[in-house]
Amino acid sequence: MGMERNSKRTAVIVGGSSGIGYETCLKLVNRSWNVINISRTECPNERVTNICADASERGALGKAIELITEKHPVSALIYSAGFSMAAPIEYAKESDYRYLFDVNFFGALEAMQAVIPSMKNSGGRIILVGSLGGDLPICFDSFYSASKAALEMLSRSAYSELRPYGIHVTGVLPGGTATKFTFKRKVYSDDENKNYSSNVNRAVAALANMEQGGMSPAAVAEIVYNVLSEENPPVIRICGAKNTMFRLFSRIMPEKFTLKINDRMYNQ
Repeated sequence: MGMERNSKRTAVIVGGSSGIGYETCLKLVNRSWNVINISRTECPNERVTNICADASERGALGKAIELITEKHPVSALIYSAGFSMAAPIEYAKESDYRYLFDVNFFGALEAMQAVIPSMKNSGGRIILVGSLGGDLPICFDSFYSASKAALEMLSRSAYSELRPYGIHVTGVLPGGTATKFTFKRKVYSDDENKNYSSNVNRAVAALANMEQGGMSPAAVAEIVYNVLSEENPPVIRICGAKNTMFRLFSRIMPEKFTLKINDRMYNQ
């Protein structure tokens, strides 16, 4: 692995091979951090150390982080792994939604549990990259929304539990972001979607347009870096003024009205 002790601060990024995670790797190595990426695919930047592990495999992240903490005091853990699937709730396969939760939620929990013991000695930062979709449901991507809602609540709970030990936890919530994640989404076929097929297709197309017209992953990564740099980081950080206003709007307006506006976004 080539991990040698040095005086640089060490950040562990889970999911740093592409998208927001990759851009976060770049932001940190450009600012003299020692960056270790954990993912199935290597981060292509030669300054980043890679460990191959699958977030969906129970115990894989824990073993990788234990190996790191034996050689480095970890100053920051950033969890940016994610998986998305477009399917009706009625026909969704258990193997798919369990895999989704393994990657989006349980992987984050395992990574946190692995890094907390070493951070309790010297403090540290944990950033969980969630989604505005955890506040406002994404039509026919309900399992993704549910997993990100769980991740946001984990961030809130961990903030209170770990702050006495000098560990600051923040949930960073992007809205639509223009990455290849859009094209990696598992979309069920018309045969699998059955009577929902036309609605699913409209929702997937609307979601793709929103993502590809959204923030750049570099802009989100800059927000992640800013959170790491803050002396008193927030519990939750929304990415972008427009997303911040939309989230506030959703919280002060009646639930059914908010859901109606949200449905229109996905042409439902």
